[in-house]
Amino acid sequence: MKQIPSLLSAAAIAALIAACGQSTAPEASAETPAPESSQAKTGKSDGPQVGDKIGESDAERQAAKDASIAAKAAEQARKQEEIKARGVTEIGWEDLMPEGEEERLAKMYQSQMAMLYGGGGIAEGSAADTMVQIGTFNTVKELDGKKVRIPGYTVPFEYGSKAQITQFLLVPYFGACIHSPPPPPNQTVFVSTTDPIQLKDLAQAVWVEGILHTQTQESDLADAAYTLELTHIEKYEY
Repeated sequence: MKQIPSLLSAAAIAALIAACGQSTAPEASAETPAPESSQAKTGKSDGPQVGDKIGESDAERQAAKDASIAAKAAEQARKQEEIKARGVTEIGWEDLMPEGEEERLAKMYQSQMAMLYGGGGIAEGSAADTMVQIGTFNTVKELDGKKVRIPGYTVPFEYGSKAQITQFLLVPYFGACIHSPPPPPNQTVFVSTTDPIQLKDLAQAVWVEGILHTQTQESDLADAAYTLELTHIEKYEY
């Protein structure tokens, strides 16, 4: 038998192997497009693009601020109309002082300071080491029987998480009668209510409404030259 030259045999084998490789490797079809990425579909990348809005502009922040101020003013105007409809007169603490009372009070304070620092002073813990209520019971008679609204801080006679309060003092500054001397009697209002209320804090800033009387009330905390029959109470918003 005639033998096939080894060179030819090797070439045939190489061609066969090449043909097998082409048949097993799929060719990319010109008619089948490659799958598109999400970026290609949307035309945008995942990150910020030029022209995208980032945060608020100064004009937008100012517009939001102006809108908030306008809303608060409208709410305040609505409350004032409600107060007027209830026939209530809004007053301040200075309105409780009769004419010339501030001058009289200033002289009383000066005399108190001269007594404290003019002598040997007061020993801590002695009988004289107490908070003294300085002032008078002089009142504004025109306020007697008037329906008023006044802001202040509450000083309850009893306090607890579930305490139902029917009487408390209203004072013009925080800590009065507890951590600092009581204000004058005519700067202290004794408030009473037939419907018990619950105070969340010992000293709470509130608006009170009710019928004011030039009637004296004495208590262990402080004496008051005015009393008020409470008809409405609400939190004071700063």
